[in-house]
Amino acid sequence: MEKSTRKAIAAGSIGNAMEFYDWGIYGYFAAVISEKFFPPGNDFVALLSTFAVFAVGFFMRPIGSLFFGPLGDRFGRQKVLSLSVILMGIGTLLIGILPTYHQIGVLAPILLVVARLIQGFSAGAEWGSSTSFLVEYAPQNRRGFYGSFQQFSTIGGMLLSSLIATLFVTILSDKALNAWGWRIPFIIGIIIGIIGLYMRSQVKETPKFRETLSEGKDSKSPLLEILKHPKGIFVAIGFTISWTVCYYVLLTYMPTYIKEVMDLSYADGLVSNLIVLIFLMIFIPITGLLSDRFGRRPLLLISCGGLAVFSYPLFLLIGSSFLSILLPQLLLAIFIVCFAGPGPAALAEVFPTRVRNSSLSIGYNIGVALFGGTAPFIATALVQWTDNKISPTFYVIICGIITFFVILGMKEKANAEID
Repeated sequence: MEKSTRKAIAAGSIGNAMEFYDWGIYGYFAAVISEKFFPPGNDFVALLSTFAVFAVGFFMRPIGSLFFGPLGDRFGRQKVLSLSVILMGIGTLLIGILPTYHQIGVLAPILLVVARLIQGFSAGAEWGSSTSFLVEYAPQNRRGFYGSFQQFSTIGGMLLSSLIATLFVTILSDKALNAWGWRIPFIIGIIIGIIGLYMRSQVKETPKFRETLSEGKDSKSPLLEILKHPKGIFVAIGFTISWTVCYYVLLTYMPTYIKEVMDLSYADGLVSNLIVLIFLMIFIPITGLLSDRFGRRPLLLISCGGLAVFSYPLFLLIGSSFLSILLPQLLLAIFIVCFAGPGPAALAEVFPTRVRNSSLSIGYNIGVALFGGTAPFIATALVQWTDNKISPTFYVIICGIITFFVILGMKEKANAEID
């Protein structure tokens, strides 16, 4: 792999790491945030409100994609990627320095929402632009592998947030963590943003996009073009449903589920989550390579079918010992990795270069906003409404079935040339 290609992969990936570091830190410190930014007296309502704010950030993602997606198709993926990464850093920093409900009252949750809106708006640019960037740099027979680094970096961001959360929970007393320790992981986010901005400013535009420009095949009105042919957007939304829900229920929400719902050790929940993330990082590029060899659809269908069939019984296995917390998560991670590796390339191959950035951004982010961002909230509410600790799996199962049938209707394009 050439040096310029390695730089492109790193630059395309770092914003995803930043994005999921942001989301991950928020999820891991949800219990602390609920105490700091919402009125005392009802812990369940405070936690539910915290996850509602989590979801609000996701609803800004489609708005961000409508703004940034067409810009990426008009002026290039690299420019949009540079802007998005620094905006993310600013939103994360704000959460780390906000005054609490005890200090400023109702203004505290309002400002928390503003910070999440900034994060969500910038994230609307990230996924479609970075996926387009990586896949368009790839040789024809390595799109699955190159595209897998989009998810590799996503897990990398979650892993970093999990490492930092685990570190602070381990080394700080509960008093210190609740007083000031929870702020530091959010403040660190701006450093990642500055590094990402520098890296992205050092790489060229993708060969495919430059080729499209030189041949005069670029779209002058990508958003209008998409609206005239919306089928691909609906495919992207359906494709994203199981993918995003399994991430936010089985990864981000899981430590909170173990602590608040199962009443088990929060430290064990964080450490087991850390091990699962390492597992995913190791195997995501491998399943990306396998999809280049054997096709995307078999792996994607195994993922959706496996989550639909095995989520419920595996959640039943979660118990008080560390092994009984870790093992079900590792088994579920097998199905996650089967989607995460081939997923970016499979979805990018649906769209032509001239509108790829817009289409990926809009379709994916609508799916994430409707199903992924609401997943922790829905999971928390299901436990309360049904009085069933295993009820979050109902959501995972339904979403797995929906995406399974969407993928059945898609063509295999692993060995086809993209325009």
